[in-house]
Order: sequence, then C-alpha cells, then structure tokens
Amino acid sequence: MGSTRVAVIGAGAAGLASAKALLDEGLEVTVLERGDRPGGLWARDNAGGLSPAYDSLHLNTSKGRTEFADFPMPARWPDYPSAARVAGYLARYSDAFGVTGRIRFGSTVTAVRRPGPAWTVEARSGDATVTEEYDAVVVANGHNWDPRWPSPAYPGRFDGLQTHAHDYRDPGPFAGRRVLVVGMGNSAMDIAVDASYVSAGPVLLSARHGTHIVPKYLFGRPSDLTGKALAVLPWRIRQTVAQSVLRLAVGAPEKYGLPRPAGGLFQNHPTVSDTILHRLTHGEVVARPGVERLDGGRVVFTDGTAEDVDVIVWATGYRVSIPFLDREWTGDDPEAMPLYRRVFHLEDPTLAFVGLMQSTGAALPVVEAQAKLLAAHLGGRYALPSPAEQRAAVRRAHAAAVRRWGDKRPMMRVDFDRYVAALPREIRAGVRRAARGAAVHTPATEARA
Repeated sequence: MGSTRVAVIGAGAAGLASAKALLDEGLEVTVLERGDRPGGLWARDNAGGLSPAYDSLHLNTSKGRTEFADFPMPARWPDYPSAARVAGYLARYSDAFGVTGRIRFGSTVTAVRRPGPAWTVEARSGDATVTEEYDAVVVANGHNWDPRWPSPAYPGRFDGLQTHAHDYRDPGPFAGRRVLVVGMGNSAMDIAVDASYVSAGPVLLSARHGTHIVPKYLFGRPSDLTGKALAVLPWRIRQTVAQSVLRLAVGAPEKYGLPRPAGGLFQNHPTVSDTILHRLTHGEVVARPGVERLDGGRVVFTDGTAEDVDVIVWATGYRVSIPFLDREWTGDDPEAMPLYRRVFHLEDPTLAFVGLMQSTGAALPVVEAQAKLLAAHLGGRYALPSPAEQRAAVRRAHAAAVRRWGDKRPMMRVDFDRYVAALPREIRAGVRRAARGAAVHTPATEARA
C-alpha cells in the first residue's frame, strides 16, 4: 500500500493524540494549527486567539484520570495541575513523539472538500492561501472556543459591561464593581469565586437549572477515583451510590441556596469545585434564580427580585463550530452529526473526528482512545463494520443517550469509563473482521477501486 497522507486540523490535545497515533502507524501526517504553539485551548495567549484559559484555571479531573496512557503526568505534580502545567505537558508530549515537527503553525483551515478521489484542504497562512490534497482528514478543532450567548437575548437594555466567560482572564476588571455571573458550569464557579475577592459586595450567581457540586476530594482522595471504582456497575446503580456519598459529604445544592439539579449525577455534567460552597456559605457569593429581563443598571430575576449590577459574565457555554466543512458533511447541526463510535463519518470514513464528544470524565484518555481507533483504520489493520451495521450502532447509542441525558447533545455524549474501555475492544473486533476478509476501506484501497 502506498503512503497515506493525512491532514489533522488542530494541535490541541485531540490533534496531538491523533498525529501521534497516525505516526505510530507509519502514515504521512501534516497538522494544521492556526496558533503559534501546541496545546490548543490550554495554551493561554496562543496566537490563534481561541484559548479561554484564565489565571485560576486548573484541571477539574485528577491527573491520574486525565493523563495520556502513553505519557503519564509527573508523579510530583499535584492532583489537579494548573492550566499552564497542562499546556507544558501537551507541548512535551508533542515533542516526545515527533509531532511538533509535523505542525504548520499559523495555518487557518478555511475549506475542506472532496471534489474527487482525494480531499482538498485550503488553509490561510498570513496573506497566502495554500490548497493541498490529502487521502484522509481528521477534524480535531475542539468545541470550547465559539462562545454561546443567550439566544434569544434577554429582553431589555443593560447599561453596564457584558462579557462571555471565554474572554475572562483575571478578576482585575471586576474590582469595586457589582458582578453577576450567569451559569452553573466549572468556569462560572471559578469566575464567581475569583470575582468575590475583589467585587463590590457579594457576587451574584444566577442559573435557571441546578447541577450537582462535587468537591475535588472525597474522603481524602480525588473524587473522580470514586467514579472509577464504581465503573463496573450499571450507570443507574452508580448514580444512586455516588449521589448518596455526595449528599453525605457536602449535602444537597439546595442547602447552599442553589437550584435543585435538573437531573441525576452522571446524567448532567457535575460542577467540580472545592471553593464555591465556601464562598456561598460565607455570603461572598449569593445564588439567584434565572434572569427574566435587563433593566438599565439592574437585572430582574424570575422570582421578581431585582439587583443593581455593573458587570454580567455570561458563562453560557460554547457552540460546536466546524466552519471549514460544508453542510453536506455536518448537516444543519454539527452537534447532531452521527459518527460511528464518535469517530468515523457514516458517508466516508476517511473523514474522521477526534474530540467531538462530551464525556462524563476527562477528555485526554477519550481522544487518545479515539486516535488509536482512527489510526488502526487508516493504517489498514482495522476493518469497519458494514455501513448498515454502523448506522444501526449509531441509532442504538443515540437511543441510549437520549434515555440517559435527554435532549442535551445526546449524539455527542459518552460515558467516560465505558467508552474508553470499549474502543480497544472495537479495535480488536475490527482486526478480526479484517482477518476474516472484510474490506478495509483505507484511502489507498479507495483510490484503487
């Protein structure tokens, strides 16, 4: 088989893991990265301008549950390293496996098309635009960089400053000001805590729906190790046990004035924070219900109360954006795009996605497992099931996700422990399919067809 040329779009954790796995298979890899260094969203002040990393950002999953299996984090590190440490870790990973030399920094991909047997990838670098052909394309551009603002916007006019959590770096701009943070995710909690040390009066934390607040340590150990110990159980049983442990350890969110969680633990992504509960109990952060409308220098909440506010921080999440792919490939909503094993496009497996998922745990082990599956396929060792079997598997996975997570991005959802354990088994099954003579549709075989 001739050399297979693969374009990997993005040099964050997903792109680096993909490139490493593809190089291990002996494939020809080019990584196209709009920034000036590896690390993606963790690399603060990256020239790509997409990183949302802020001063106080640390892992919210422990290092032992976050590290790449092929590149453990240093034992001397704390259980929850800073964003700067994670960015350095990803840069060292890139260097250690020969990925850095394959990265074209300052390359912004503007179009990916398949007009014939090969993919054409158009990328802008400075004032020049370069178009090249590849046998396969791996989309690893991440999905935490395109801010999601409230839509439709809340009625009324606000006279103060409105900003999105994506643009937050440090609490300096909040000094002496009345701050409202809208959201219940990890960034919302971090920003509210940071702001509470410099703001004028308590920071207001608003949300329509609650979430479970999980401390970083339970019984003297990183809390996500509890999830690992329970991973062999069905998720409903895991949920019951874990919620009981959590309530014994910290009590219900309502005890702190927060809204009741909209779903059970392991259904909606919990917020991991040791500090938010302290600031709530100290009165430095005060919970408020959802926003009803804006009224000049005041914000009116759904319970009819109103507060004077100078700054609103919308910690309302991110949209999935793949601007370089036509709707022919993504459909109207990239979040709902069906992918076999959350990796392979159903119409053409030489278009693959790494990191386009929402995990109940850390991302790095997930993208590492996805990258190895992808590389086994493009390297010719792994045969996919038939198209009909792939579609049936996607339907089953989607139905199970809807039962568990409802309508919140069900196509993207994966159970961390189950998924990471399932992909090596899938590789072994695909190798057996190949041994039985199933077609291995690599780019080279497609070209010969």
